[in-house]
Amino acid sequence: MKKIILTIMLLGASIFANEIHWAKDFQSGAEEAKKENKPILFVYSSHGCKYCTLLEKTTFSNKTVIDALNKDYVSIIAYADERDPFPQMLWRPGTPTLWFLGADAQPMYQPLVGAVGEDYFIEALKVVKKEFDSKKK
Repeated sequence: MKKIILTIMLLGASIFANEIHWAKDFQSGAEEAKKENKPILFVYSSHGCKYCTLLEKTTFSNKTVIDALNKDYVSIIAYADERDPFPQMLWRPGTPTLWFLGADAQPMYQPLVGAVGEDYFIEALKVVKKEFDSKKK
């Protein structure tokens, strides 16, 4: 019986570990980033958008991406079709739109728009992290 419970717990932990830990909402994510001094990945998405779905099924399902985001970033997602609140300055007419923000929730760069490929996104994560860390010192 103990083996079954342990197996279920390990399976559950591995499934949970293979997804991005999204903040509850923009406000709580921004507070977490400030407290932990981490950059923010903010994604403006839509459930009915085929490129948003593609981004989630490919790039946001990549283990390297998931690990980097969960370790070094606070990830926030807002859905246009759910009218999730977020700062108006981050609104763009198309989805998906991906912003890299500092711990102060201010944009570090212009946003990436569209279903960004895994390799390109991994490189972007490295560039943003390096830039963010260089300003922390």
